Amino acid sequence: MVLSRVFLIALATFGTTLCDNPRAFESDYHFIDLPKSHLPLYFRRFPKLEAKCKADPGCEYRDAISTDTFQSRKELCWGYEDNCVESSRFSRPRCPGSHKGYVKSKETQLETFYAQGDFGFVRDQVREMRIMCEPTFPHDSALECSKYLRFCRGRNIMMNFTDLATRNEPLRYKMDVLSQGQIGGHCKLHRERLENELDHISPLQSWGPELRFFETLPQPLTEGGHCDVTIERPAFIMKIDATINMYHHFCDFINLYMSQHANLSDPDGFSTDVEMLVWESYTYSSPFAEAFKVFTRHPIADLKTYAGQVVCFKNLVLPLLPRMIFGLYYNTPI
Repeated sequence: MVLSRVFLIALATFGTTLCDNPRAFESDYHFIDLPKSHLPLYFRRFPKLEAKCKADPGCEYRDAISTDTFQSRKELCWGYEDNCVESSRFSRPRCPGSHKGYVKSKETQLETFYAQGDFGFVRDQVREMRIMCEPTFPHDSALECSKYLRFCRGRNIMMNFTDLATRNEPLRYKMDVLSQGQIGGHCKLHRERLENELDHISPLQSWGPELRFFETLPQPLTEGGHCDVTIERPAFIMKIDATINMYHHFCDFINLYMSQHANLSDPDGFSTDVEMLVWESYTYSSPFAEAFKVFTRHPIADLKTYAGQVVCFKNLVLPLLPRMIFGLYYNTPI
């Protein structure tokens, strides 16, 4: 599948993505941190940043932008952007042979493949996004999710982990980490809309087991008094598969990479200056732990880290999950 291949390119080039500039992490552009082959697609999405880099002698990507290779790929797009036409997509699948028995036409066959195993999957998540909790003023809490609560992102979200301090059993694949009112924000909750997306209640299929308990808070989190800990950096919460097995654990990494794309509304969407919280009480350990360095430069937290505390997240992503129904990489129908 194309998305798997693209992620593996990023993984293989980790550590050499900054144009071999030892000062890259000190620059104004260090958050880009992408393989050179991805730069045309990235800068097409953020043309103002490209113009700034071109005019800045200190931009470590300036030389790459001026190359013939970059210029020849300048019109490429990932495929989920609103203005991305089919002829400019990063990948255009070919399905030789007959389409009969599966779909009605060759065109439908190609689109089905693109939607199930390529950046069309990300496109559909973005198109499905709906506001679940609506802010009432700028910087108020907010929550939006795709269909079945498979991918969500929020702002100023509270999670109450005080009960975890008295739970003695190890927590993994549990659907009762939170209870009613232990997750919420100061926003207008569209409860019926949220409850209509609770069909996929399973530990690794959706965020329904957690978000079904979402409540509106009486006061904005920005006024203080709610939080024992406030996480200022963007945070990703990971419900992960078996970490000892490469196939199963890469379900997590591929879906996390897809989630970066689904969340790519800001130039720092691929920054490694983010927090990772694994949704279990076991200390994270894996033979494949190096892969996490593609996503974060910080230690991996777990539920023990915040047991007994109320935690507030300034910016939160609940990424696509490893065992979604008709998901990517594990339960892919193609």
